[in-house]
Amino acid sequence: MDRSNEAPDGGARARTGAQPSSTGRRAFLKTGLKTGLGVAGAAVAGGMAGRAGATPMTAGAEADPATLPPNVPWWNQYLGDGVAAHPYGSPSPYEAHVVRRNVEWLTATTESSVNFTPIQDLYGFVTPNGLCFERHHGGTAEVNPVDFRLMINGLVDTPKVFTIEDILRFPSVSRFHFLECAANTGMEWRGAQLNGVQYTHGMIHCVQYTGVPLRVILDQVGVKPNGTWLMAEGGDSAGMHRSVPIEKALDDAILAYAMNGEMLRPENGYPLRLVLPGWEGNMWVKWIRRIEVGDKPWHTREETSKYTDLLENGKARFFTWEMDAKSVITGPCPEKPVLHKGINQIKGLAWSGRGRIKEVHVSTDGGRNWMQARLADPVLPKCLTCFNAEFEWNGEEVLLQSRTVDETGYVQPTMQALQEVRGVNSIYHNNSIQTWLVNKTGEVENVRLG
Repeated sequence: MDRSNEAPDGGARARTGAQPSSTGRRAFLKTGLKTGLGVAGAAVAGGMAGRAGATPMTAGAEADPATLPPNVPWWNQYLGDGVAAHPYGSPSPYEAHVVRRNVEWLTATTESSVNFTPIQDLYGFVTPNGLCFERHHGGTAEVNPVDFRLMINGLVDTPKVFTIEDILRFPSVSRFHFLECAANTGMEWRGAQLNGVQYTHGMIHCVQYTGVPLRVILDQVGVKPNGTWLMAEGGDSAGMHRSVPIEKALDDAILAYAMNGEMLRPENGYPLRLVLPGWEGNMWVKWIRRIEVGDKPWHTREETSKYTDLLENGKARFFTWEMDAKSVITGPCPEKPVLHKGINQIKGLAWSGRGRIKEVHVSTDGGRNWMQARLADPVLPKCLTCFNAEFEWNGEEVLLQSRTVDETGYVQPTMQALQEVRGVNSIYHNNSIQTWLVNKTGEVENVRLG
């Protein structure tokens, strides 16, 4: 079995445990003596001192009996940090294994690179900012907002240059949308390759974007009647440019400056990026510095030699912007084995670039039979939707699959059906049904049926 999803040292992921600091122990001793804890306080303090050098807790480790009821656990008996100790919050050290990960051989350089969201460890449909996957073509651009400018030119009545302060003055919107790289699941075209849902489906995130509708900015400059295309120019060293039809720009496109309630992070385009809901992530130009209005597409590098879909006959599909309906089971999965016989939960995510998810079906026999899963509220357009169902595991092999249907009636295809139309030469837009094999030990593997 491919163990690429394990920790770098090959062992179980360490969940580092926060033991009482020496300051915390002193505070406890002082408090205990003042409140008359006496011998009991000294005994607990001694126990904490003994655990101070203990090895970090690992996943699946048994609980310390001294912390279980009716005993009073050590963390209940000393003073913790005050608010001043953490001016910007961070996750519990016991959740240190929940991080973005990369595959070393997948990208050629550190500057042209990608990492993956740990979707198997997330709850709900919102991705925390620190876990949103990154795809860079020239590394992260560090932009001082004081120096930032956005130029709008080309087929417009009045070319203008905007500062970030100018952008912040316009009416804003806040909407939840997923962003998926066109290459998400791309390594699986020819067969099962990467053993982990983080690696096969983790080039995606879903956040609340806040910014100015692009049509509001275009109204400021006046698009000429023959202005039918935009060229969005990125501010990174790779010169990421993409052509965008004016219809999308005037529909739901956003110039976003914030995500999940805080300003964009540098790796996500700070201080301003383009958001094109439902369309492939490469078009969501980061660090956007210029928008040129024209009367035809520019056919840039990223929409000709890249981000096209090579077919069996040697021709390529291009301008395949929309992300087709897709789903994946995030538990059980290779990172989340089945630990107990009996009733177990299936959980997963579904999404569509064309609108809302209508239904999700799950199968435990490789697609021969399907049952309808429950959709968790809210079900929003062009947004991740959570689903769940139950299955009973008796220790035999199980083939888990999910299949989604969006509000347009589009049904997520099998890999065989997709290959009949597209062949096996593509990298992008693989939205086929994923199969996980639960073997007799409860471990889960990425497999291909057919």
